[in-house]
Amino acid sequence: MSAAVEIERVWAPSVIDLWAGRRPLWWTVGPAGELAVLLVHRKYLHRIHYIKGWVGWGPKLPFDGVLVIRRADGSVQHRPIKDVRVWPSHIALLPDSRLLVAGGRTRKEDTGSWKPNAAVFSLTNGEQQDSFCIGDDIPALVTDRNGSIWTAHGDEGIYGGHPESGAGLAGWSGAGEAVWAPEGRLPDVPLQGCTAATEGDRVWLIWYSGTRRGGTFLTRITPSTGEVTSWPSPVPQPDGFAVRGDRAVLTKRDHNEPTTEVVRAELRGDTWSVTERHTTQVPGRVVLRCGQGRDGSLWLRAGDTWLRIEA
Repeated sequence: MSAAVEIERVWAPSVIDLWAGRRPLWWTVGPAGELAVLLVHRKYLHRIHYIKGWVGWGPKLPFDGVLVIRRADGSVQHRPIKDVRVWPSHIALLPDSRLLVAGGRTRKEDTGSWKPNAAVFSLTNGEQQDSFCIGDDIPALVTDRNGSIWTAHGDEGIYGGHPESGAGLAGWSGAGEAVWAPEGRLPDVPLQGCTAATEGDRVWLIWYSGTRRGGTFLTRITPSTGEVTSWPSPVPQPDGFAVRGDRAVLTKRDHNEPTTEVVRAELRGDTWSVTERHTTQVPGRVVLRCGQGRDGSLWLRAGDTWLRIEA
């Protein structure tokens, strides 16, 4: 790793898990800084060869899994998850020891309703408690401290007819009810979500526009007040973003290579300005869905190793 960037190696799956035939797939970081990784036995999986990296492994539905939770104090827990019937794109932790498993796509059924693409599981017994739809085409998802779900959508969702996805960004309750929409408060029309982060009670959704003037934007939402503020991003289409006050760190991968660009920025007046930029070696190949920000820490997945970079 480059000496210019301080990167902490936090976790990798144990030899016992790997020897048991389990692959580490979908992952998230909870509001308390706990890393959660869903491991699935290879008997449930098949390889999609044209998709690089871990995201190229697809499950045969239904499947069982084991959620490994690495807490901030370094302790590790294993929680079984049973009978998953959603093809996951994301997982996220919810209050009261619950896990959200969310698929990236949905479709309209003959009844006119949208097919559920998210399920909530108890981490106490591993069983499903609820299911609902949280929009179509979801490249970025994060949950906040209060258990709300925040999504940034892609072009197929924005132009696919789903009412909340059409706005590009959306907020949902932990029961899948739409609770927030941008309502004209964005600087441009979203085309694709990039990544997401939280900072205290605030939520950040990173996205880019497809209009002629275009650009990538950092949008900060304060759910308690409804305030929405957006800035042009100092990095086009970043994979990861974390913020602490007026400092931020962003990453942009060299796709399927063991390198990433790490960019530090500061908010000076109304502009995020780059202060450092480094191309950094990491322990594994970096592919889609590799970054998530929590309270100033950017978590980065490189192969099957999880890293942390402080803003």
